[in-house]
Amino acid sequence: MNKYCQGPKCHTYQTQDRKRGPKGSKYFQTRTISTYSYGDQSFCTLTCQNDWWTKHGTAAVDHFGRLREPIKLTPENAWVKDYTWRRDNDGHDHYFHNRLTDERIPLTETQYNDSSYTIERAR
Repeated sequence: MNKYCQGPKCHTYQTQDRKRGPKGSKYFQTRTISTYSYGDQSFCTLTCQNDWWTKHGTAAVDHFGRLREPIKLTPENAWVKDYTWRRDNDGHDHYFHNRLTDERIPLTETQYNDSSYTIERAR
């Protein structure tokens, strides 16, 4: 099944790979998504992605949830998994890092690679 570019004006861009039809009945058509894709494989170029956003962006934000107040990074939600290279080039040091307080909680490599291992479990 072909996956077509979702750009609303994709078919209007006159490139050789969009040109189709027999001599005398040529037309331009929407591209299929191939090796190069943008927007989670929905667009063939950034131009087509931007065209979609211009046409649908405001409606999409309104539909999926427009922010009505700022999101705050607090010490409680500022934890991320991180690592640094060891100076002796013998692997990494893994840890939870608080981006606000600069605290660190050591992790094993297994804990670091476990997507279900959270700061709540580490404490």
